[in-house]
Amino acid sequence: MTIDEQYEQLEQTVRAYNPSADFDQIRSAYEFAKKSHEGQKRKDGSDYITHPLAVAQIVAEELRLDSESISAALLHDVIEDTEATHEQLSKLFSSTVADLVEGVSKLTRIQYATKEDEQMENLRKMLIAMSKDIRVILIKISDRLHNMRTMEYQSPQKQKQKSLETMEIYAPISHRLGMQRIKWELEDLSLKYLDPVGFQEIVSKLGAKQAEYDEFMNRTQAQINQRLSELEIHHKVYGRMKHPYSIYRKMFNQNKSLDEIFDLFAFRVVVDTVGDCYNVLGVIHDLYKPILGRFKDYIGTPKPNGYQSLHTTVMGNDGIPFEVQIRTQEMHEIAEYGVAAHWKYKQNGQGAGTEGKYEWVRRLLENQEGADAEEYIRSLKIDMFADEVFVFTPNGDVQNLTAGATPIDFAYSVHSAVGNHMVGAKVNGRIVTFDYTLKNGDIVEIITSKAAKGPSRDWMKVAKSSEARSKIRQWFKKEKKEENIANGRAAFEAELKHCGVPMKDVLDQENLPGLLKRVSYGSLDELYASIGYGGFTAQKAVNRMQGELQRIAKQHQMDKAAVVPVEGTPDVVRPVVPKRVKSEQGIIVEGLDNCLVKFSKCCTPVPGDEIIGFITRGYGVSVHRADCPNAAPERRKIPGQEGRWIKVSWGSDTNESYPTSLEVVCKDRSNLLLDISAALSTTNTFVVGIQFHSTQDQFGMFHLEINVRGSQHLREVMNKLNQISGVLKVTRPAG
Repeated sequence: MTIDEQYEQLEQTVRAYNPSADFDQIRSAYEFAKKSHEGQKRKDGSDYITHPLAVAQIVAEELRLDSESISAALLHDVIEDTEATHEQLSKLFSSTVADLVEGVSKLTRIQYATKEDEQMENLRKMLIAMSKDIRVILIKISDRLHNMRTMEYQSPQKQKQKSLETMEIYAPISHRLGMQRIKWELEDLSLKYLDPVGFQEIVSKLGAKQAEYDEFMNRTQAQINQRLSELEIHHKVYGRMKHPYSIYRKMFNQNKSLDEIFDLFAFRVVVDTVGDCYNVLGVIHDLYKPILGRFKDYIGTPKPNGYQSLHTTVMGNDGIPFEVQIRTQEMHEIAEYGVAAHWKYKQNGQGAGTEGKYEWVRRLLENQEGADAEEYIRSLKIDMFADEVFVFTPNGDVQNLTAGATPIDFAYSVHSAVGNHMVGAKVNGRIVTFDYTLKNGDIVEIITSKAAKGPSRDWMKVAKSSEARSKIRQWFKKEKKEENIANGRAAFEAELKHCGVPMKDVLDQENLPGLLKRVSYGSLDELYASIGYGGFTAQKAVNRMQGELQRIAKQHQMDKAAVVPVEGTPDVVRPVVPKRVKSEQGIIVEGLDNCLVKFSKCCTPVPGDEIIGFITRGYGVSVHRADCPNAAPERRKIPGQEGRWIKVSWGSDTNESYPTSLEVVCKDRSNLLLDISAALSTTNTFVVGIQFHSTQDQFGMFHLEINVRGSQHLREVMNKLNQISGVLKVTRPAG
């Protein structure tokens, strides 16, 4: 299909659901994007314009959005990848289209200190833009969906990186917005690259039993159809199997084989009215035996993303369990397309949608005041992606909270003043402790008193939501400044002592400005106050300062080495003018300048390792660790190659991070990956990829690809990993 034929297909798709669309604007956007991307190619060799066209097709076919969304999808990469500007798009199309394109574009013009900061800023921008106009996120998700569909042309490293990001960020956002079809496809495509062996195993097993499964589904669908037709209930019945990732997650979490998965099959019955939904539920329970504890009424209590349905799991006549979902046509539209289903637009294109339903976006952003990148990502994952628990106020209003929430979370979700004056809590009429875990259907009542002294510091450990922790932090920040400084100083000094760093080194007027700059505070009191109310940790502050103190000490040593005694007068010294040697990627090669340097993949050296260089043919100097088997002393004596081994050393201008790998041998258990991820997060380690291989005797090995600042950072990471329960050995592969 030619590019113009692709565009014609897009027009036909839009015309089918929106005949009154602004086709002049859409065609102009296509022509502008085509001209702007002229000469640019994708990884598969096709013209770049095929990507914006495919994204626009998803926006039209899957989400059925308005003219401005289609135009913005066609233009979504022009600000980022071409000379086009926001002002230019505003003049040619509209300010709304320009804002949508700007919202989808990444923050490429800003330099970030770490990869985590970059990810945080991209997410923050995406969410801010989303809170103003939900269409930004819908186009962004469509963009990611097409990129995942064409991921086979990327490098293995990029495949894993993008798949992990999709699984952690885009699939859960799609779920939160109720876009189930897109969520399933994103999850399956991500799994294909994150665990290709596991994915292929499930796909091949499903393929082998396809005929058997199809026969069961056709037979069951016919039974349901026949009974509902006899009762003259207008309906449609659809049958489907669980998608590969859903099966994979159940197999992994519950340690089951494919044959043991409880509800591999699901049937959906779509009817006209809510009353019919409950009638059909009775019919299904009459036809098949319901399984106790497997019924959920999401019509009476909808999910936060607007999803409504009745869910029940029943035992079929063949002894095979399956799930039945019953809903109206309107509920079905919202379940399939989520927010896109009820995001309506006026004729002039201005959004008139239900922004109130997405108040959680703004609330999430407000909670991040004063939090650093690591805390923001953690909060984002907890607040957006965790399961919810539904509880009731004494008046019968439904309140949804993070799973595992306590009365403290409930109190602060009602109002800051309720949380700050809380002295007790009742659940279902009985007094409970503050750390009581709320369950679905609990009726929660908060007991308050004007004489209350305010929250306790221990509440920070009990609260599960970032909203509650943020409000507690704000109270301590405002009410207890002197106490915060005292507590923060005590924690800071204790951490200094633990790390063997003298306080006088920190207070040294020569060192202090640089140390404060490293932790981004104007004074020590500001730092102490932040540690005191929980906005920053003493461990993080000392880690950053320790690195700066080591740099200062190293500089002092170099300064001392740069002077020698004057002959005949040992008390007089003169400076040594060092020979200027330029380093490449932080490596100084003896006797060579401006030569190409590459780091050997067999042993992945990092600053602080003993290293040696090997002059390759046409690729410059390859740097190995001195203990690498490929650089062993006997290898250096091979006839004809002795002269190619060369002395190299680390310069003072090393890069901010270096790639390396670790192998973690462990006893396999649940939540092990979660603990490893937490260890990497607390050491501020950027993860490039994770692979896991298990054995039949319940042992396994993780292969981690990470970026570290140097050998000290690497040792810190290895120590953290060694402390995890079940980890037997952590090594650096070489050779």
